[in-house]
Amino acid sequence: MQCNWLLSGPLHWFRFVDKQVRVKAGKDEEHLGWLLTVDPVSASVVLLNFREDAALVHVVVGHSVKNVEVLQEPDPEMTERLRSFFLPLTTPILDPEELRHRRARVRQWLKKNWLPVDEDRDELRVAGVLTITAPYRPEDCCSSNQIILDRIQKLIQVHPETDLDSTEPKVPGISLELDHD
Repeated sequence: MQCNWLLSGPLHWFRFVDKQVRVKAGKDEEHLGWLLTVDPVSASVVLLNFREDAALVHVVVGHSVKNVEVLQEPDPEMTERLRSFFLPLTTPILDPEELRHRRARVRQWLKKNWLPVDEDRDELRVAGVLTITAPYRPEDCCSSNQIILDRIQKLIQVHPETDLDSTEPKVPGISLELDHD
């Protein structure tokens, strides 16, 4: 039970994570659910309730939280379910040879489209501003530049998986211009 949620701080809040709780908020509001996380800035509480065919996420804004009471500790299965709730679906497991082949195909496709690509161990680096990790799909791209990220992801999406040695033209409308001056 917590009397002043906002002032109690993150060390206290995180003791409630992964537990089934009752959150009292506002005048007469009460919310039940598994506490998934607490935002350390706003003290907002994210609750998760599992249904047969879906899961419901509810956010209780920190300034309205009056107290939080633990109703149930999680069993190991529930802890894992909560931890994996927002994780992406599993990545296909590929053998190292298939990963090397995919990396080579993607690298060749990017070079064919006049993009500077370097290999750094198991990663591809495009123009020094984007990284592609295994298994080298559009969702495996990472960059702080949203425009470049979007363009490279689109380019990988239209990648002809079967024959990179063909004389197919570059994809129209997708280009990456870099100024190295």
